[in-house]
Amino acid sequence: MAMDNATAVIEFLLIGISNYPEWRVTFFTLVLITYLSTLLGNGLIIFLIYFDPHLHTPMYFFLSNLSFLDLCYGTASMPQALVHCFSTHPYLSYSRCLTQTSVSLVLATAECLLLAVMAYDRMVAISNPLRYSVVMNGPVCARLAATSWGASLVLTAMLVLSLKLRFCGANVINHFVCEVLSLLKLACSDTSLNELMILITGIFTLLLPFGFVLLSYVRITTAVLRIRSAQGRFKVFSTCGSHLTVVTIFYGAAISMYMKPPSKSSPDQDKFISVFYGTLTPMLNPLIYSLRNKDVKRAMKKVMAKRA
Repeated sequence: MAMDNATAVIEFLLIGISNYPEWRVTFFTLVLITYLSTLLGNGLIIFLIYFDPHLHTPMYFFLSNLSFLDLCYGTASMPQALVHCFSTHPYLSYSRCLTQTSVSLVLATAECLLLAVMAYDRMVAISNPLRYSVVMNGPVCARLAATSWGASLVLTAMLVLSLKLRFCGANVINHFVCEVLSLLKLACSDTSLNELMILITGIFTLLLPFGFVLLSYVRITTAVLRIRSAQGRFKVFSTCGSHLTVVTIFYGAAISMYMKPPSKSSPDQDKFISVFYGTLTPMLNPLIYSLRNKDVKRAMKKVMAKRA
């Protein structure tokens, strides 16, 4: 990302919640509770999966990756939002703004791809259980996780390196964090190429993975309907329904931000949507994917018994 030499913009002012002063305390409290819950929930999942041999399976391998992603994703934005909540001049330097934008994009992209991988894992486990251990062996799982991380780095690098922005004095970002769409709105140079790059990367990181997730769950539903036991069908449907809810929240919020025309963009609406999927989803993932799971509950009881 390059900045024109003629500009004097070396830092950005983040508005955040300052244009809603009556909501500062409420916002701070909610974000703090959400962040602490994200740290506790995802940290607990990683700890249990690492120390319990019974959780050393493909599903929990991907869940540990997801929990690590959520820890990093929440930490990339929420502490700053908390610090700036009561700050009189919440400025951020250009270099820090660029770093935050890049890190957030890498983590969000990796999560989009990893959720698709996890849907594939569940599809194989339910529709082809006899060959599951063969198809999803250790090396395959490692390659799928590495591909998610690697592809996110490549796609983010392509997007960030294409940002040749020139700022003409305006440095006020109507957001809680530095975010690529907010930077484009401040630029006084032509951003049509950048908008095209966002559209292209959005197709590969949002639309295609989300479409794959939906197709995977169609296959899962077809396989579940063949199960004769009503209790078995209910168990799988309840689990998959919870997973699909979280996936829809994450992809839906991201698609509504990055895949709509710029003319229909609302700064206030976009920043609250960003907070919604950037804070709520990392907190919900451990609750939906793992903490309601019998295997995880059993592992928690073992840890507590050892402590006692």
